This record gives sequence, C-alpha cells and structure tokens, in this order.
Amino acid sequence: MSKIKIFIVDDHTILRTGLRLLINAQTDLEVIGEAMNGQEALKKIGELKIGELTPDVTILDISMPNTNSIKLIGQILKLCPNMKILILTMHDDLAYVRATLSAGALGYITKEVVDTELLSAIRTVHQGQMSIYKNLGTSLLQELLMHQPNKQPNKPKSLLSNRENEILQLLAKGFTNKQIAEQIHVSVKTVESYRLRLGEKLGLRTRSDFTLYAFKMGILNPSDFA
Repeated sequence: MSKIKIFIVDDHTILRTGLRLLINAQTDLEVIGEAMNGQEALKKIGELKIGELTPDVTILDISMPNTNSIKLIGQILKLCPNMKILILTMHDDLAYVRATLSAGALGYITKEVVDTELLSAIRTVHQGQMSIYKNLGTSLLQELLMHQPNKQPNKPKSLLSNRENEILQLLAKGFTNKQIAEQIHVSVKTVESYRLRLGEKLGLRTRSDFTLYAFKMGILNPSDFA
C-alpha cells in the first residue's frame, strides 16, 4: 500500500522537525517535503509535481512572515487541484476558519491538539472529507446560523430528487466527485452534472455553500465536523 505523501509549510524549524518525526513514524504516512514560507512552498511543490511526486496533503500554518496564507491556499490548489490542505495553527478564531475553508482548505485544527487528533485529521482530509477541530466546528456552524437568522435556503429540500439529496449530502461532507461516483456507482461526469444542477437549483457555488445549506436543512450536524 502506498503511503500518503505529506508536505509541511511552517516557519518554525522545531515544529516542522517534530511533525516530520511524528508523521514518518506512521506506517501509512510520509513527509516528502517542507518549506518555511509560501514562496518556498510553491517552488518545492512545483518541483515535486514535475518529478511526479505530488503531495497528497499539505499541512499549512496561516501565520508566517511575508506570506498571505489565504492566497497561498488558492495558489497551491491551482498548481495541484487534487491536493488536500489541512490548516494547523495557533489561532482558534472563527474568522480564520471561514476564510481558509472558503479558500479551499479541507481541514482546520489548532496546535494544541494531541498527536492522535492531528494524524486522524490528516487521514480524514486525504479521503476528501472535512476535519475541523471539534469546538471550532460546532461554534462555526452556530455562528453562521446566528448571523443569518431570517435567511432560509433558496429551495426546499423536497424539490430535490432522492439522488440529488444523496449527492448533496456527500458534497456537503467534502467528498470529491470521484469518491461520490465510486460510492453511488455512477460516472464522474454524472456527478459533475448533478453538482452543476444542484448549484443552479439551490443557488450554491462553493463547498462551504453546500455545507451550510445541508446544515440548515438538517442533513448535516455539528458532529459531522468533529
């Protein structure tokens, strides 16, 4: 079985060293590169891609000198669209959670988590599913609802077919088109068509849009982000 390839971006050498030792001690994980800022990260990830050794998951700090980490998320995903990004930071601010998820990150955990939680988060985002530090995940969804008390979803769930509801739930949980296709036994193109149709019906565009809609309709619960 091939290992999950990890790339680490953090400006603290000691932390990168600790993460590398922890991750490389796992039988299914391997650190294949690291960088101390955004510019170095893009350069090294690009080199790995050319060498056909593209990382599966990038662990990214959002507080590094001379680096706009929100912008960096988009740059990394443009370079490697299938890569999964996990934010590992000291900030437990919901504004950062919203910003990074909107930019395309799949996970957000704080540096206070224990080793097992970090390793679990890496494996979860690698599968294309969201992983948000439990307290932050619950607080984020509660805050989103509080800030939109009178805003209802654009269309009632009842207007969707059973298949559309099924795909909506999987999209909202962060599954990729390929994973959804494999799970419900259809082609990737079929999933893409359903996603486009759902977006048009519900007025949704980003992964965060699908997630919030599904939460409001009771399809997802805060525990799904633990």
